[in-house]
Amino acid sequence: MRIVMIAENDPAGVGSLLRSALTRHTDHVCRLVTTQTRYTHNWEKDLHVPLLDAAGLDELATVLETADVFHFHMLADEHMPLGPLTAAPFMAKKAIVHHHHGHHVFRAHPEIFQKKYRDLGRKNLLVCTPDLLLKLPGARLQPNLVPQNAPLYLPRPRTPDGRVRLGHSPTRKDLKNTDELVAVHARLAKELPLDLDLIDDVPHVECLARKQACDIVFDHMQGYYGMSSLEALSQGAPAIAGLDDWNTATIREYFGVDELPWVAARTAGELEARLRELVADPDERNRIGRASRTFMETVWSEERLTAALCDFYASLR
Repeated sequence: MRIVMIAENDPAGVGSLLRSALTRHTDHVCRLVTTQTRYTHNWEKDLHVPLLDAAGLDELATVLETADVFHFHMLADEHMPLGPLTAAPFMAKKAIVHHHHGHHVFRAHPEIFQKKYRDLGRKNLLVCTPDLLLKLPGARLQPNLVPQNAPLYLPRPRTPDGRVRLGHSPTRKDLKNTDELVAVHARLAKELPLDLDLIDDVPHVECLARKQACDIVFDHMQGYYGMSSLEALSQGAPAIAGLDDWNTATIREYFGVDELPWVAARTAGELEARLRELVADPDERNRIGRASRTFMETVWSEERLTAALCDFYASLR
């Protein structure tokens, strides 16, 4: 199949990760069209509209015309400007997919999107985390993937120096409980050898390298998980997140497992308690880290999730 993914900005790099996985593990052809660059993460680009010259725009038009699947990410649709083009004139005989990643507009007003897709008769809907299933009934869960065998996603042993390094990489601090983490760390740092690496507004490769050097990674306490969790689990670090009961149960059901590797903390008090325990017990940190890495290799693997996406594509109508 010829798949065209379309997004304003690449959401947390998911588009480029999916395109890479499809290219390496399947015979599908996948192109990624983006129109904006936000933050400084430097995700891999394919057909990035601001960089296209006349020949590039001709290539984009050909890609749109010959596609079998239009896979729209976040708020993108066929009317979103792609330079002088839109996908709208090329919709005939295309399968249409809408894929949501928790954009704040979607979270705040899911009814707008429910009505839009209902009115258009669009039923090929994906969400990346279980909580979004509640906002888009009828959607299918397609968990985000990471290339767990790529060098920056592998565990990197640290030479013990008597310090414990805690990593946190918020794209938006207001959505990632960053203030709570900083306050907890300030209290703990007065009595424990705990350093905080706040990884903010840097290229993604630098973020991954710094996270590899951490002993613990904090994601957030919003009830679900982010890409930061998946990166940390792959790197063999204990990942702290406030998964709620719905997300936990849905993940277990999706993957057919009883145990999840996350360290659960849903409140600032629980976060402080978990950090105290992890700082005090390096053997427990190592045990959780090994279990996390094994989970990403054997359960939440890139190969498995790519196959799930291919099954979804095969079901399109």
